[in-house]
Amino acid sequence: MTEQANAASATKINPTQVLQRVIMPRDEDPLDVRPLYLDEPTNVHSHVSGRRAVTVPTSAKVSFASYFNAFPASYWKRWTVIEDVVLRMRVRGAGRIDVYRSKPNGDIIHLDGQVIRSAKAWHDVALKVSLTPFEDGGWIWFDVFTDDTTMQIDEAAWTTEQELPAQTVAIGMTTMRPVDAVIALRALGEDPAVLSVLKKVFVADQGAVKVRNTPGYAEAVKALGDKLEVIEQDNLGGSGGFTRGLYEAIEHTDADQIMLMDDDIRLEPDAVLRSNAFARAAAQPVIVGSHMLNLQARSRLHSMGEVVDLGTCYWRAAPGALTDHDFGTESLRETEELHARIDSTYNGWWMCLFPREVVQRTGYPLPLFIKWDDAEYSLRALERGYPTVSLPGSAVWHMPWTDKNDATDWQAYFHTRNRLVLAALHSPYDVRSTLLKQGLKLSLRHLLSMEYSTVVVQQKAIEDFLAGPSKLFDSLRTALPEIRELRKKYADAQVLPSAREFPPPTFDMVRAEQMLTPPTNPVTIASEAAKALMHNLREPQAATAERPQINVPATNARWFLLGNLDSATVSNADGSGVAFRKRDPKEFRQLMKRAVRNYRRLSSEWPRMQKVYRDALPELTSVESWRKVFENN
Repeated sequence: MTEQANAASATKINPTQVLQRVIMPRDEDPLDVRPLYLDEPTNVHSHVSGRRAVTVPTSAKVSFASYFNAFPASYWKRWTVIEDVVLRMRVRGAGRIDVYRSKPNGDIIHLDGQVIRSAKAWHDVALKVSLTPFEDGGWIWFDVFTDDTTMQIDEAAWTTEQELPAQTVAIGMTTMRPVDAVIALRALGEDPAVLSVLKKVFVADQGAVKVRNTPGYAEAVKALGDKLEVIEQDNLGGSGGFTRGLYEAIEHTDADQIMLMDDDIRLEPDAVLRSNAFARAAAQPVIVGSHMLNLQARSRLHSMGEVVDLGTCYWRAAPGALTDHDFGTESLRETEELHARIDSTYNGWWMCLFPREVVQRTGYPLPLFIKWDDAEYSLRALERGYPTVSLPGSAVWHMPWTDKNDATDWQAYFHTRNRLVLAALHSPYDVRSTLLKQGLKLSLRHLLSMEYSTVVVQQKAIEDFLAGPSKLFDSLRTALPEIRELRKKYADAQVLPSAREFPPPTFDMVRAEQMLTPPTNPVTIASEAAKALMHNLREPQAATAERPQINVPATNARWFLLGNLDSATVSNADGSGVAFRKRDPKEFRQLMKRAVRNYRRLSSEWPRMQKVYRDALPELTSVESWRKVFENN
């Protein structure tokens, strides 16, 4: 390793050869993000003096085996042409720098190190590591040990000696939340390195309050200059907004890469550079996805890789992927499960990068408004030979979907319809029996929970799917208002700020607590379901329509509790409001009959619907079809 280190020595880091910069938290970041950047003992606190500068105190050991600063070597080995990576650093002080790697099982191996005795002058360090053993997993990182003086790091990066092409990025952002969008735009404009690869930023502004009227917009314009273009259009959902970004980048720029980005994020700007570098180095064009960190608990990794299970047609965590991992309590070095390489089949569009070739050969997204458009697009690209890589170290902070009501509110329509579209287009299995069993079970669960509005919109979704794809483009503008109007007559969709808006509950709280124990085996589940079903076919007590029997927190709103009540106030998942749910036997019967009829029809007509949607796919994803949508804005 020593001869390699001497040969790799350099005095200046070439930006085109940088794969991943070593970075520190930004000034506006809260302290709880620090474990994502530095792995420090509890009694050691390094001094961060800039995005690229940190001082390790005397007589200390600080590790850069962190989410943002360790190098995810196995992903670069598997997907890129990079053969060796060179750690380049500019340091001053006294101590040691040691380089380590991990195996796929998390075992740690020391590779090389260098003693630093340069208390006054800056010293350049270069240590080369071969990527040969990283096929199945492993990271590379460095640790700093100090003596009786501090160690300053002014600049450090994981680099390559191989020549890589320079490529520019166009960013497409869709927004209904202009305040968040402006924060993200300003973050993009603050970093000169990000600006150097940024060709254009297209913002599809679809909200009632416009980005141009939002505080901070002038500063964003000043930072981004003519790279920023805000396009005001009707609310066409995420698919309409993101497709606008892809369309503008392909049709009106020569950008080599297009990155889609949510508005309701907090951005780590270096993620743009890392995705850009990975795509430039890729052995073949790949979609480069970024991880999701938890916006509410900033040291937690919420999603590191996802797949679509084409047998059940649901998305799920990729095999071996951790979810909701807290780096504040367990570091990268300590977490064995993080060291094996994870393979994904799609990445959410909170941040995701596409080489130009991928878009040109795959086409544009489906007109689905929201939900499943990102998963469908990656599956379609994969069928054309373009895989998706969810890249560790490239991430944004985003609200986790576990804190949303999107499976039961108006979004349930799009979840249901669009899942069926994806299944018809891409599942190689006969999923009719699965769809029938899952659908009826889900409908019964919602009905027992007095979520009548959810079942209504789900049934409309099935009926609209069976009507065929000809109305999908029209539905970009019409579906949302129709669904909102449909839900208005149902009590479970009428949300007030708090349970204080309703009369106090009447139910015995001790008995309610006893009813919270979930059934755990098929026999007890069947018994509880039969009991709840019989209860829902009887007339409710008249007084329960005016006064709830119980206040139920969102986490306890389960069918085996609600199915035995006549009414309840139930909180939203995010705690922002409460709905007064009331049992209605007539509605229960009608909706259950409708669900049985629709799922039977879905099962019998499935082969025909597969052909109809597959035949329509070229037109649904063509530039000509989307151009008409945007020209009719």
